[in-house]
Amino acid sequence: MRALVKTAAGPGLELIDIPEPVPGPGEVKVRVLRAGLCGTDLHIESWDDWAAGMLKPPLTVGHEFYGEIVELGEGVASGGGKYDLQVGLRVSAEGHVICGRCRNCRAGRQHMCVQTSNLGVNRDGAFADYVVLPATNVWVQPDDIDADLGAVFDPLGNAVHTALSFPMSGDDVLITGAGPIGVMATAIARHIGARYIVVTDVSDHRLGLAQAAGADRVVNVARDRIRPVQEELGMAEGFDVGLEMSGFPTALAEMIENATHGAKIAMLGLPKEPFAIDWGHVITRMITIKGIYGREMYDTWYRMTFMLQTSQVLRERIRSVITHRFPAEQWADAFAAARSGEVGKVIMDWSS
Repeated sequence: MRALVKTAAGPGLELIDIPEPVPGPGEVKVRVLRAGLCGTDLHIESWDDWAAGMLKPPLTVGHEFYGEIVELGEGVASGGGKYDLQVGLRVSAEGHVICGRCRNCRAGRQHMCVQTSNLGVNRDGAFADYVVLPATNVWVQPDDIDADLGAVFDPLGNAVHTALSFPMSGDDVLITGAGPIGVMATAIARHIGARYIVVTDVSDHRLGLAQAAGADRVVNVARDRIRPVQEELGMAEGFDVGLEMSGFPTALAEMIENATHGAKIAMLGLPKEPFAIDWGHVITRMITIKGIYGREMYDTWYRMTFMLQTSQVLRERIRSVITHRFPAEQWADAFAAARSGEVGKVIMDWSS
């Protein structure tokens, strides 16, 4: 089968033929139809310090995908029960494979597993014709979730997990970072009833995507500041909720500066290195800051599926994040587009 593989330590990937994987006990084999590019994949391709410390080549990369179950491993329930898996079902998958034995796993906090193995990072991933993974990680998709939408469920889950960390119905929301996850978080915030949504970035292209997804105002912080927009919208006391998606220290600093007393901030963006913030401001304004990683297993998956099922508008807004599509053979063009920064989500088609 075809697979996009990190064959050795160093920059680059190779599209090569490798043997098809065989599902072991408790696993399923999925034929990949669509796969989404993530910032993680770009780090792996360029072989930065993070990738060098995480990967052990050779390894098939990729973790965001949608496909069809083609084989069930031994012990996977298939007797026709309500929750049984069947060959032919269309699925997405949770890319964090948990240990099931640590304190968090045993306490029902699987998304906080201290021994998580990541699809496409620590085990062979989904940039291939077929991928094998635990049956418990498979998420069966309803008919109204098409292949493109199904391929972005992993990053959509990040957006939903972040946006639902704090109540925001009727609140004013600031989202810093208009990458694909920030844009999807904008659509979710609009769907669940935020009053005003302001989104910041340094790319006018990406800010345009955020506006189409439901932002009331967008601010290019390379040119302008947030405060005048806040005043224009009549938010004298500042934002109630902040979603930090960029990983830039200046974004968090400006978010704190424009937050109201008692504001809640959820942080998904990963900074490249440690940085200082004004803790006096955080303390005296009683601001809550919460770190977010991945998706809650599997509450987030239920919530994003059900929200999409209830709203054609939300489905279209999430789908609008996908701006580029490439056949798998043009993977290098797909990676180049993703690196340009002037895109939304990039999808590769593995169906042919």
